[in-house]
Amino acid sequence: MNIGILLAICAYTIWGLLPIFWKALQGVSAFQILCHRMVWALVFVIFLLIFRKHLSWIRSTLRDKTALLTFLGTSCILAVNWLTYLWAVNSGYIVEASLGYFINPILNVLLGVIFLKERLRPLQWMAVAIAACGVFYLTVKYGRFPWIAVTLALTFGFYGLIRKASPIGALEGLTLETGFLFIPSILCILFFETSGSGALGQGETAVHILLPLSGIATAMPLLLFAAAAKRIKLSTLGVIQYMAPTCQLLLGIFMYKESFPADRAVGFILVWCSLLIYIIDGLFLQRNNIERYQQNKHSN
Repeated sequence: MNIGILLAICAYTIWGLLPIFWKALQGVSAFQILCHRMVWALVFVIFLLIFRKHLSWIRSTLRDKTALLTFLGTSCILAVNWLTYLWAVNSGYIVEASLGYFINPILNVLLGVIFLKERLRPLQWMAVAIAACGVFYLTVKYGRFPWIAVTLALTFGFYGLIRKASPIGALEGLTLETGFLFIPSILCILFFETSGSGALGQGETAVHILLPLSGIATAMPLLLFAAAAKRIKLSTLGVIQYMAPTCQLLLGIFMYKESFPADRAVGFILVWCSLLIYIIDGLFLQRNNIERYQQNKHSN
């Protein structure tokens, strides 16, 4: 299996199961969790950099204004995405959040075609069209503008596009992104703690453990995702990403008992059918490539 595909599968599996982690912090406000995520994620990635003895890139990057502006932008996009998702999960909107990540793969495909000039085969276009119909159906069935889903899809779609175009690696990029928001985050945490509303000062023992672990929970899938984005097409990433919202949907319905009327199942079935078509197309392409390779080998 392509290493990029394997990295993407690992990233999206972790993202799919993360609602369990964030639900355990339900007593902490989404904004306060966001601040801790930024701080502890930076601590984790710095530890990795020191362990790998990979610090020489920092000086040259700090002189690159384009890189700094780029990652200042991605850090802000990431913060909006994280805050929206944390609020949605802990406010009982895991199902709607999953819709956002069902929309996102379609957006990734379109961004890949528009900005990166990626080309899709006929079956891939069919998969995209069916998925779009499914997402549109789901959006209509909500009976209101799904702002959570749309916000998550747009922020993560453009985050993926910008990160793919950046020459800076996954670990280095995440260091810059969390580094930009470290000072505002640590100041907010200090404010919460001194005002008596801080999670570390008032929370249970489990909270004291989980908040620092949020750095690892945050950094690992992002590093895997960024590494995968460097190795495979954005359109391929878009299809694999269906794994995460599927896990989130199942968690929301069966574990956290969120509302999921039967008529919405039609939209999700359309989305899953599109994924099946895309997978079948990929298998056919792989088989044709193997046959072509064998034919060339025999002819030589």
